[in-house]
Amino acid sequence: MSENEKAKQVEEQKAPRRARLDKTTYITKEQAREFNSWIHIDAKDQVLGRLAAVVATRLRGKDKPEFTPNVDVGDYVVITNAKEIVLTGKKWKDKMLYDHTGYIGNLVSQTAEELHAKHPDALIRRAVSNMLPKNTLGRHMIKKLKIYAGPEHDHDAQQPKTITVESRS
Repeated sequence: MSENEKAKQVEEQKAPRRARLDKTTYITKEQAREFNSWIHIDAKDQVLGRLAAVVATRLRGKDKPEFTPNVDVGDYVVITNAKEIVLTGKKWKDKMLYDHTGYIGNLVSQTAEELHAKHPDALIRRAVSNMLPKNTLGRHMIKKLKIYAGPEHDHDAQQPKTITVESRS
C-alpha cells in the first residue's frame, strides 16, 4: 500500500465520526426567544420541593427538544397562591434558613414559618434558584419567575397556559 492509499483509508475510518459531530444544532439567543412561552401554576396545596422541581425544569427549558445548556430556552413561569404551599412533616418549625449580611458575626437564621409569614414568595424563589445553574445564565432564568401570594397576577396579557403539578396523594 502506498502512503496515499493509507491516508485515504484513515480518512474513511474517521468520516462516520465526523458526520455524527456535524449533526449538532446550534441555537442563537434570538432563536431562543421564539421558544419562550408563559405558564401559570397554582401553588395551592402543592408540596414545595415537587413544585420547585417542575418550575426549575420549565425555567431551564429541559422539557423542550430545543434544549441547549448554554442558551436560555425556558418559559416564563407565573405562580399564584404562594402563601398556600405545603411543607411535609415538621419542616415549618424545624427547617432553618440562613442568610449572611456580609459583616462578621451577622448570620441571620429563621425558620421556614417565620420567612413564609414575612415573604410568602421567598421559600419558592429560594427552592427554585437552588435548582438552577449557579452562573449568569441561572440569574437570568430566575428573573423569568413571577410569584404572587394571592390568586391574582398581572400577566393576563401574556395569556399564560395553566398547568397542574401532579401530587403523590
